[in-house]
Amino acid sequence: MPPTTEEQDEQFYRDTEAIAFPKLDDRQLSLLEPLGQRRLLKRGDVIFKAGQRDLGLTIVLRGELEAVEQRDGTEQILAIAHARDFIGEVSMLQGTSALASVRVISDEAEILHVPAAELRRALAEIPAVSTTIVNALIMRRRRLNRDREFAGFRVLAAADDRDGHLIDDFLDKNHIPHRLVDLASDQGQQLSKRFRLTNRDLPTLITPAGSPLRRPSLREVAQVAGLLRPLARENETEIFSDLTIVGAGPAGLAAAVYAGSEGLSTVVLESYAPGGQAGSSSLIENFFGFPTGISGGDLTWLAQLQAYRFGAKFSTPAEALSLRYNADDEYCACIEIEGCPAILRAKTVLIASGANYRRLAAENREKFEGGGVYYAATALEGQICRNETVCVVGSGNSAGQAAMFLSDGASKVLLVVRSDDIRKRMSDYLARRVEAQKNIEILYRTEIRQMLGGNKLEAVGIENTRTGERREIKTPAVFSMTGALPCTEWLPAELERDDKGFIRTGATVAGAPAWRASKHQPTPMETSLPGIFAAGDVRSGSVKRCAAAVGEGGMAVAGIQLRLASRNNRKDN
Repeated sequence: MPPTTEEQDEQFYRDTEAIAFPKLDDRQLSLLEPLGQRRLLKRGDVIFKAGQRDLGLTIVLRGELEAVEQRDGTEQILAIAHARDFIGEVSMLQGTSALASVRVISDEAEILHVPAAELRRALAEIPAVSTTIVNALIMRRRRLNRDREFAGFRVLAAADDRDGHLIDDFLDKNHIPHRLVDLASDQGQQLSKRFRLTNRDLPTLITPAGSPLRRPSLREVAQVAGLLRPLARENETEIFSDLTIVGAGPAGLAAAVYAGSEGLSTVVLESYAPGGQAGSSSLIENFFGFPTGISGGDLTWLAQLQAYRFGAKFSTPAEALSLRYNADDEYCACIEIEGCPAILRAKTVLIASGANYRRLAAENREKFEGGGVYYAATALEGQICRNETVCVVGSGNSAGQAAMFLSDGASKVLLVVRSDDIRKRMSDYLARRVEAQKNIEILYRTEIRQMLGGNKLEAVGIENTRTGERREIKTPAVFSMTGALPCTEWLPAELERDDKGFIRTGATVAGAPAWRASKHQPTPMETSLPGIFAAGDVRSGSVKRCAAAVGEGGMAVAGIQLRLASRNNRKDN
């Protein structure tokens, strides 16, 4: 008899206890001691509260501390720390909002507090400390995510509330622990009464500190979660960076890791959530170093943590609205950012804003955006499709991965393909797997013409383009993963693109006016404007694969270092 879910959870907690809660040894303490300050505390003293951000590392030298979570007016103990233990989880590494409060429970206690800036330096420069701490923080977050009683942030919404599902999706893709609570459930009714909420207040976000945020925008959600970083200090009109990366997909994240590790002042702007299209892949099986595969969300989340560790600064959601270029200025790029009063000035820029899937040309499609039409297949969407017939549109790897993932829970998956062969665009291993999956049916030479339903999608009308035959299929979900449009509308006209709008780089722009006037040649990822680079799906001629995007991000940083060095040499001369 297979183990129950509860038994699997208990085994997981036992197996990960040593990783999640290690004791710091004498050498590790001696390395951290010069970076922090000792503090004497007494019973009841609060180290930090839920909702605070940019926390440093708290190490217990003697005494006891406890981490507690507020759950509907009562306190739940999450952990107790003793001598040589340290307090925190991934939010401490990211600088996002703390999910719990910590206080002293012994008569007396002594702690070593390492400020956030010193902690980041230690994690980047002292491997003997960083490996233990980072592995522990990551494992603690995984244990919290597995804890069905842990609340974190809670999104209270009606079952068919699109705004509630959007907040749920935003928090999910940004890896913020949370729960979506149905208003009609017992817990939903209790929360509604406790906070005196009406339908006009929904969706409501309830923070770990127990405060309700009624009908919040995504920017407000990001602010309270600590994702939307204030890039400028009060009254600052300009922000300066060595490198600004626009887009945190695989190319942008790889560049952030490499640039941060080289000591470059790096700012990353992401309009929705790190990971890009790869972050929505349920399983990437052909990525180097993961023989059994890894989810796109996990891969890109770990990459983001790595970039944080090397000092990269992230702001989400932060959309780049425009870029002005001045070749004669050391900070050649001026970027206007949504919601930021200051101008971001950068010595170099990496455009890694990716591409969006094309919208289906189906009647009524706009009506069902977010309520039946989706552009990613994650666990969140998988719940909607359980025991249902669903449609996946597309013939590339993203479509194949989505079909395989959804086939685990859906009764049937219809892969809708315009061509007559999925192997033209899909990796052979994945195509064979899709064809062998019993509950996946491939509809060749087929397109979706119409979408039907009330508040939610209920059916689609499809047409076989070879025979002209039309039929209706009942389905609650269509996953569109076709063609791509580059996200370049915010860029200046002088930045050269190809006939499809993708950014040209390298030898193809060597004849551009800015390069003809220069004694240098563009590096492989450099655009028609010196110091402005492009990588990943937004770049003309790029290979639309996760590993290729990662490589391009690394190549871009190599070119960025050359460009910065050439400017420094020019100044010296």
